[in-house]
Amino acid sequence: MKRYFYIPLPIICFIILVCFPCGENSIAGDIREPVWAGSFYPADRSELEQAIDSLVAKAKQTRITLPSGKPLKALILPHAGYIYSGLTAAHASRVLLKKQFGKIILIGPDHRVGFKNNAISDVAAYKTPLGMVRLHKDAQKLLDSSAAFRSNQASDGREHSLEVILPFLQRFLTDFEIIPIVMGESDIDQFLADITPFVDSDTLIVASSDLSHYLQYQDAVKKDRETIKIILNLEYEKLLKQHNAACGKGPILFLIKMARQYGWQPVFLHYSNSGDTQGGKDRVVGYTAIAFYGGEQMQQISQDQGQTLVKLARQIISNKLGQDIAAPSSLESALNDDVFKAPCGTFVTLHIDGQLRGCIGSLTSSESIIEGVKHNAINAAFKDFRFTPLTVDELEKIDIEVSVLTEPKPLEVKDSNDLLSKLRPNVDGVIIRKGGASATFLPQVWEQLPDPKEFLSHLCQKAGLRANAWKGPGLDVMTYQVQYFEER
Repeated sequence: MKRYFYIPLPIICFIILVCFPCGENSIAGDIREPVWAGSFYPADRSELEQAIDSLVAKAKQTRITLPSGKPLKALILPHAGYIYSGLTAAHASRVLLKKQFGKIILIGPDHRVGFKNNAISDVAAYKTPLGMVRLHKDAQKLLDSSAAFRSNQASDGREHSLEVILPFLQRFLTDFEIIPIVMGESDIDQFLADITPFVDSDTLIVASSDLSHYLQYQDAVKKDRETIKIILNLEYEKLLKQHNAACGKGPILFLIKMARQYGWQPVFLHYSNSGDTQGGKDRVVGYTAIAFYGGEQMQQISQDQGQTLVKLARQIISNKLGQDIAAPSSLESALNDDVFKAPCGTFVTLHIDGQLRGCIGSLTSSESIIEGVKHNAINAAFKDFRFTPLTVDELEKIDIEVSVLTEPKPLEVKDSNDLLSKLRPNVDGVIIRKGGASATFLPQVWEQLPDPKEFLSHLCQKAGLRANAWKGPGLDVMTYQVQYFEER
């Protein structure tokens, strides 16, 4: 189901009460000149470097545990004035290394203009007091490839959510280029499909966002803690419904979808609000820094490639029902991609009106992704013992979802409490085995069962065990991650 997200206007951050006009010189030829230097952050290079370095020294005092052996994929950072949110933003220094990334997709919300879809600067570079940051060639490719992205000079001349982040990145990284995106009224699913092809191992995604605005201090802390928990649990639907949770809700929702699809693990770095740093406690603005680390390595499948698998599943089911429609040449050509030749576990899931209508898959496989999808499409439609075989009348009603799995790995746990602490809601698929009984839930099931205790109880019941069997000895647990693709 497609989701549309609208950022109301104007959302003016607490940090600066003086609104700068759109300067005629904010776009000088091919250079986007700094608009907010001297207000949100120092305009003098030396003073700016000293300010950032001082904040970094304070950030080093925070105790942070980072996952080992997993690459950094994304960050959420605040975009307020440095005297307010700079300490939280400086925690990016704890996870960034020089020459770590060559491309940064920097995504911030539209605060000041109001437009549909998304804006990308068509300049050659952004300028800050620390120097030039060139636009990556993929910025133009994105403009050329999708109607959901266009240049917007008014946004270039007024928006602060990207500019304020850049000096931190310049101080922590070297030799990187950017794809600067300001999100307006956006279709998150389409945004995901458009951005995914441009994300590779050399790419860092940075979502720019503050948290709640203008609440009393204690109310803000409570609200922001709830929002941070939602993000760490990757609860997309829950965040979507939250009011005054984050001005950059759109970029964060996109990151949550990316994390869920690719098995990224969110790691909390820091929280503060303006009442902690520089300001009163009557009307505060919240800030957080969260890092996302890559999950287990899997064959990266793009959104377009995922849709090819969904079309294949529908084609196979249609033909089995006697609807012998020849596969279009475009589908046959797309299926020749080498990515589909890898041996992987796959699942095919069918829904009608949001209700499960069949789900069958293989956790591991020696056959190719294509062959796995073919077999599991037939099995989900006609051989799931929980349902009668699919009928021709139901064919147009079904929504098809295809999942591609990583290899399951044992989860070493000491006891039930350790098990609860190590499960990652919305990231891990879980397999349990005890005696001859076994069962699995895909990561998507966390949407219906977000509480780990309830999740495990239902999984035990699915295996034919007592609901509380996960609390006792003798239970083997394995986890895996998936990329899943819903029919568009």
